[in-house]
Amino acid sequence: MIDHLSTYTVAFEKAQAFYDRTMAALGYERTASLVATWDAEFPNRRMCAYGPTGKRIVWLIEVKEKPSPRHVAFVAPSRKHVQAFFDTALQAGGVDNGGPGVREQYHPTYFGAFVLDPDGNNVEAVTHGKD
Repeated sequence: MIDHLSTYTVAFEKAQAFYDRTMAALGYERTASLVATWDAEFPNRRMCAYGPTGKRIVWLIEVKEKPSPRHVAFVAPSRKHVQAFFDTALQAGGVDNGGPGVREQYHPTYFGAFVLDPDGNNVEAVTHGKD
């Protein structure tokens, strides 16, 4: 259903370092890096994308003013990956917003972890299996 989505940052280098590390913990990579030279209002705007190899699914885009916080949940292959995401995110400057655990209010095997990124976005890793 979703081809791609964007999140925005006023601290591009810090946010990019955060996403480089946390996406790698889930098995994703940075798949693009570019500057929006076509944008007359912000021609040095930096942006990058993450996803599985060759896919540009989640874009990180530099902005001049702090945006409203967003929530995004990334698929993790296993509970072990959710834990790795959470640990890596905290080491990369993220803020604990709900440690790894089962969230039965969603369904019996929903296992997720939540962190706030450098811009206050609620970033989640989730798996739906029992392992």
